[in-house]
Amino acid sequence: MEYDPAVLRHFGADPWLIGRVLAGLASTRPHDAEAFPIGIEEEYFLADARTGEAAFLAPDSFFENAAAATEGRVGREFLQSQVEAATPPYACLRSARAELSYIRRMLGTLAAERGLAVLACGTHPTARWREAARSERDRYGRIMDDLQMIGQRNMLCGMHVHVQLPDPDRRVDVMCRMIPYLPLFLALSTSSPFWQARPTGLKGYRLAAYDELPRTGIPELFRNTGAYDAYVAALVRSGVTPDSSHVWWMIRPSAKYPTLELRAPDCCTRLDDAIALTALFRALARHLYRNPDHNRGLTAVERAIARENKWRAQRYGVHGTFATADGAIAVADILEPVLAMVAEDAESLGCAQELAGCRTIVREGTSADAQLALFADEEARNGSAAALTAVARWIGRTTVGDWGGGTRQPDAAEPSPAAKDLNRGG
Repeated sequence: MEYDPAVLRHFGADPWLIGRVLAGLASTRPHDAEAFPIGIEEEYFLADARTGEAAFLAPDSFFENAAAATEGRVGREFLQSQVEAATPPYACLRSARAELSYIRRMLGTLAAERGLAVLACGTHPTARWREAARSERDRYGRIMDDLQMIGQRNMLCGMHVHVQLPDPDRRVDVMCRMIPYLPLFLALSTSSPFWQARPTGLKGYRLAAYDELPRTGIPELFRNTGAYDAYVAALVRSGVTPDSSHVWWMIRPSAKYPTLELRAPDCCTRLDDAIALTALFRALARHLYRNPDHNRGLTAVERAIARENKWRAQRYGVHGTFATADGAIAVADILEPVLAMVAEDAESLGCAQELAGCRTIVREGTSADAQLALFADEEARNGSAAALTAVARWIGRTTVGDWGGGTRQPDAAEPSPAAKDLNRGG
């Protein structure tokens, strides 16, 4: 990355990032697959800064300036109310965090100049899908023509994490053996408790809505690249999809890059949460790659249990339990053995500190928990409309604000009893 230091300073980039640029060290070794390099894509909502309502017609100038300030790393997403940001490959997770920190802050500055705000969350608290307009790209037009109303309802923002394996032909194998862990990534990232200006009762509604689309959810039990390629070839020959980029599972081999792409998480409001999830995915990918017998004999029963746990993650987030062959286990107790299993991998990759952030999420809650706590407190005082506005404003502040270990609860130090009831799992 060759950012102009003057541009970085203008948008308030961290001094550490400016120093990296000036030293010529910002680019890592993207082609060193032995380092399991990662790239992160985040999708954000644009909203009116005053009301918090979704901005359904975003100005071209915003995207032009954002692209210029990020060397093309920012662009439009499927709907005009959405923004997509993507990092290049990084072997150093601290570098990836610094870039996303800059991108979020830069987008917040550009948005504020136009009376807008940037919101990192899986669903916008109040957006009405009937008012959504798609972005003007041929690809998006073809997708909308195929999906019809379901496409217009796709007002959802996720986080995608790419990891490059030393041998890209093993991506399908690692993907298959990753299936039991996919619900954990969702539980740790939940940031979509509202839909159409009402609480859904779920911590992660995004994937419930996304499942309306074809080819979503838990991947099929493809054991190798040949089986996956045969599946994609059948779809292409049948005119179902033009290529594998229309396979939208929670994890997939990327069609554009030689990477395995995690697509399960909601877009994390807190940058620290996004980085913790990235560290977990990277370490877990390395562990599975280096231990090819782990989950080698994954069965249809185990895949079915993963599907059930996907629902548990959507419904209860980190406060629920997952189904296992031995009975229900709390998400916190699911996480700890996973962290222990990949600890050596995280040390080798230099991301042990970031990985530890997963414990913080479980202990203190996700964005969904914070949103619901704030909503309950504000609704009791000022009604649901004002509460939703407060939630949107909190998301906006947190998206571009302090990511360095500040308070995780919005405004109120202690959730109300009603909020605690909403946060309690089953």
